[in-house]
Amino acid sequence: MSIRDIFKKNKPNRKTMTSKGQHDVPEGIVTKCPECNHVMLTKDLQKNQKVCPNCQYHHKLTSQERIEDFLDEGTFESFDDHLQTVNPLNFPGYVEKVKSDMKKTGLNEAVLTGTGMLEGNKVVVAVMDSFFRMGSMGSVVGEKITRAIEKATELGVPFIIFTASGGARMQEGVISLMQMAKTSVALERHGAKGNLFISIMTHPTTGGVSASFASLGDINLAEPQALIGFAGRRVIEQTVREKLPNDFQTAEFLLAHGQLDAVVPRSDMRKTVGTLVKLHVKEAV
Repeated sequence: MSIRDIFKKNKPNRKTMTSKGQHDVPEGIVTKCPECNHVMLTKDLQKNQKVCPNCQYHHKLTSQERIEDFLDEGTFESFDDHLQTVNPLNFPGYVEKVKSDMKKTGLNEAVLTGTGMLEGNKVVVAVMDSFFRMGSMGSVVGEKITRAIEKATELGVPFIIFTASGGARMQEGVISLMQMAKTSVALERHGAKGNLFISIMTHPTTGGVSASFASLGDINLAEPQALIGFAGRRVIEQTVREKLPNDFQTAEFLLAHGQLDAVVPRSDMRKTVGTLVKLHVKEAV
């Protein structure tokens, strides 16, 4: 199934009145940066890969936008789109919320997986989507990522993941938590065959995701100012009884403390990762 088959953008033509009530103005025509309050045309922001031209704040991308920016045009083929989330703990309202996000995003779960070409080299990718239950990791997310890793191992190609998650999904309890171990084991087998794994952490990458596959890359990258960490700032401060640095758990803080290999702006990500893949694949283009 192609990327165009998965994502059919249905943008409602909603309109709002101006302060004088004289003209209709399409909703969403402008966007205000949450970091610097700079106001810009939404179409200009999208042309700039959703990076604020004033302060370089990286707005969140959907998995569709990420794929289109990152892979060679028209090469992405998704798989495991048939997998469906169930409600193992009979958590009230859980199924309804999942179905709502499925309709909103066009995804079957909070991660999109498939094969594609990156600057002429075949790769397997997994792109987590924070617009689907905040990218939380349930059983289907863990299963899709594991299958993607195993497919990369089978093909003998690099596995690349873009992480964006609030952590393990509490509605699935321990079933969600065991995905940390399952994905990690698959990565160990992938690496044992001499295959490359590149982890790219985006805002936010937290909880059980940061404590498992997100941090296990042969090469760990991140976008600027991405929030990366396990527990929240307040929980840590209350535990250690110390005030944490202002930049604590940012990508730049992790880089300075040896937990990342590089912080890469979105505009350079495709070229940077493409070069890394060329250096590591067995038959580079």
